[in-house]
Amino acid sequence: MTVVPHYHSSEASKDVLKPLTGLITTLAAQASANLRLRAESVCTMSVNPLAMRAAVLAWAVLLSACTTVGPDFKRPEVAWLEAWTGGSLKSLPAGVQGARSAHTQEWWYNFNDPALALLVAEAQRVNPNVRTAGIRIMEARAQLGIAGSALYPQLQQATGDAVSAGEVRSGAADTNAVTFSAGLQIGWELDFWGKFKRGIEAADAGYFASIAQYDDLQVLMAAQVASLYCSIRTLEARLSIARENAAIQRRSVEIAERLFKGGAESELDVQQGKAQLFVTLSTIPQLEGLQRQAENALSTLLARAPGPLPEMATGKEVIPQAEPSVIVDVPADLLRRRPDVRAAEMQLAAQSALIGVSVAELYPSISLLGFVGLSATSLGESSRALSWSLGPSLTWNVFDYGRLTNAVLVQDARFQQLYEQYHDAVLRAAREVDDAAVGFVKSGEQIPLLADAVQSARRSLDIANIQYREGLTDFQRVLDSQRTLFSQQDLLVTTRGDLTQNLIALYKGMGGGWEQGRARPVLDDATRETMRQRSNWKNLLEAPLPAPGADVPPTPPKRQTP
Repeated sequence: MTVVPHYHSSEASKDVLKPLTGLITTLAAQASANLRLRAESVCTMSVNPLAMRAAVLAWAVLLSACTTVGPDFKRPEVAWLEAWTGGSLKSLPAGVQGARSAHTQEWWYNFNDPALALLVAEAQRVNPNVRTAGIRIMEARAQLGIAGSALYPQLQQATGDAVSAGEVRSGAADTNAVTFSAGLQIGWELDFWGKFKRGIEAADAGYFASIAQYDDLQVLMAAQVASLYCSIRTLEARLSIARENAAIQRRSVEIAERLFKGGAESELDVQQGKAQLFVTLSTIPQLEGLQRQAENALSTLLARAPGPLPEMATGKEVIPQAEPSVIVDVPADLLRRRPDVRAAEMQLAAQSALIGVSVAELYPSISLLGFVGLSATSLGESSRALSWSLGPSLTWNVFDYGRLTNAVLVQDARFQQLYEQYHDAVLRAAREVDDAAVGFVKSGEQIPLLADAVQSARRSLDIANIQYREGLTDFQRVLDSQRTLFSQQDLLVTTRGDLTQNLIALYKGMGGGWEQGRARPVLDDATRETMRQRSNWKNLLEAPLPAPGADVPPTPPKRQTP
């Protein structure tokens, strides 16, 4: 299956070469009157018409023989991917399975949490890593412009000099003179072997790789913000449970102390109760520290100074839950549209084109060279002169002692490395989806069981307290029931958080959350203005990103006059 239907640089090369054939014919005809103009005389040179026709015919044959060397890129075949049925995705409940929708693209809205939606949108816009990825897109656009400029004359130099010279003679008059010269030199290497076309392909693929990396960071930001948000809400709920159980245990200690002072119980019950209370209280600072660290991490993602977030003031202790609108899609297509897999594919395509660039170096370089110049001197016997020249040039590195052939091998080895990395990216994508799916399914199976366990533990503690007050059991049964209730409540809340975390990981594994980033400006107004003041970016900073699915590269940029 051919990968890149969007590399059409060869058409641009053909469009350039068609008028070039006519240009060469015209210039060759003009060369038959190879003039050297001088102020005092005009000399003409006659050219054999038969030889001129032969030269023109030779140029036409060469131009028609233009080819593109090097391999044409094809998407690597992943043998197991076509037959992969989604692994643990198939174990999701039938009611959970759905089709791709707008809510899948912006999956965080499924949690119906306005604070979460605001934080995700902010991180995708202001995170420093996202902003850096956006600037890399600008760099890739500039690189594409450099590659496209190779289709035009590569050498365009204006030269000039003014030299003053003199001679002092003994017994004779001194002499001095000033010589002026100015000229324009042009060199145009023709793309006979597709070297420049392959260069445009490489820059084109690099441009789309930079967009895919930008998309990947959009996915990552959404997942990381949602994950940290869920962690903070889970820690808030765990803190509430710890404080609630500490209050329960404190009342039991007070009861034991009253019984001890009344002589009904021993001091052992009091000390055991206090020990358990202090252990429970010690979990509170630990959880508070974890909460602050999670808040600091979330603040960093939002490019804010570390500290609590005002957006978290509402909805405390409520772990976000959602009906998982899971994509049940053709797994091969699902994984291939992940931004990191697309980036790996585009990097592979760029390297494939670089092989063609290095192969083209093995062939002769054919160029058109031209010069026009004016010279003059202040010596009376000298005259001004206008001179020009035009003709083809051939350069061929015949004896390179293996340098060029080994350069091809270097590019080929780099291609093979990226080929293996592509396969690794697909494998990791499949693993992430399967890990998240099985984690989501199993966490969902745990929650009702743990809810029953909490209910039983609460009832057990009520019975133990009644029996202890009535003298039917010892205080150890009360302590055991308290520990069980605390641990089961904490485990239930943690598992509910894990369920949401696995759902977030599942959305991330499917590559959801980047599409809306294509509609936003890549750079904010302040950054664009700063870069525009520093350099002449023209319209590169404002050009929008292609819409999702519209993977058509821009036309190679035309040469722009300063």
